[in-house]
Amino acid sequence: MEILLLGSLSLSVGNRRWAVASKRVGAVLTLLAAAPGSVVTFDRLIDELWAEQRIANARNALQANIGRLRKLLQSVTGSDELVRTVGHGYLLDVPAEAVDAHRFLVLAETGAELLGHHPAEALPVLERALGLWRGPALQDAVNSCEGMRCRIQAAHLEERRLTAYEDLTEAKLALRHNRVSIAGLREAAAEHPERERLSELLMLALYQEGRQTEALDVFHGARRRLVSDLGLEPGRAMHRVYQAILEQDEVLGEPRRALGARIA
Repeated sequence: MEILLLGSLSLSVGNRRWAVASKRVGAVLTLLAAAPGSVVTFDRLIDELWAEQRIANARNALQANIGRLRKLLQSVTGSDELVRTVGHGYLLDVPAEAVDAHRFLVLAETGAELLGHHPAEALPVLERALGLWRGPALQDAVNSCEGMRCRIQAAHLEERRLTAYEDLTEAKLALRHNRVSIAGLREAAAEHPERERLSELLMLALYQEGRQTEALDVFHGARRRLVSDLGLEPGRAMHRVYQAILEQDEVLGEPRRALGARIA
């Protein structure tokens, strides 16, 4: 069985997939699946599900939702022992790799480690990592939980998703024969102006396409936004990329169009 958190919550076995109809049951499953094999205390689950609502008999309400979750998992897997009561909490007894969010984090970290010296090996790993995403992280739980833990975990996963996208783009640019979607990269840079690395990658992608003037314009536009919104100058890395493009530094290689014209 796989538990899918990177998008709408669902369970998967082979080619079959089950949605989780109850929002509360789905939220409990998400909270347990975020820490598979670890005990999540009663109090933490109650705080996350109801926060300041102070509902009567919160422990009984939690137990009722745990009972529904056990029935759901039994209908999917045939086992009624996947959710265990341990001490003052509950434990989801599945391996971490059964949860797509955990697989993503491992793949993203592996791809990042390979990127510096082996971009050709990093590329398929990062593609697999990003291919696990079907929508916003912990989408259903974020909408149904009252506490902050789901939102914090979702924000962490979204941050790692962006970093993995940056790593994948860097790998493609390093290999050069893998075309980068400039439109997609431009959209990401506009949506996240605080992430200078996206602007740096956009500059490099444009330069590789022989669009040096546009690449330099990206720097000036990013600089204006940083100064206006945050009162900051671009960092050293962006300045280095700008200078290298300005000087057509050989470390960047020849732009594709310029190279094609020279060969022709």
